[in-house]
Amino acid sequence: MNITAYQIIAPLASFVAVVYAWNLVFRQKKTVWEAMLWTLFWVAIAYIAIEPDSIKYLTRVTGIKNRENAVLVTFLGILFFIVFYIIMRLEELEQRQTRIIRKMALHNKGLDTDDEE
Repeated sequence: MNITAYQIIAPLASFVAVVYAWNLVFRQKKTVWEAMLWTLFWVAIAYIAIEPDSIKYLTRVTGIKNRENAVLVTFLGILFFIVFYIIMRLEELEQRQTRIIRKMALHNKGLDTDDEE
């Protein structure tokens, strides 16, 4: 097996990225969920770099014959899912912010009730 520079650099970069992600978790800057997703992504990158033939499974599952196209289509799908998730979270945060601001405004005017939330 012929080892390329990419097969050395990509796993090392992946390792650094994973360590950085978990460091952010321990400093309470990111959640465990985010670190797990980050870890999954970078482990997949390292695995594909070390074992490029592993993409053949993806071509069989998607039915796309060209490996590069199968990877592209799969990651586009994943990116659409991530964008959808971020939009959902953003809307949830906007609603939470609206409730907090409304409650603060009522409190400042002396109109608040203690039985809310």
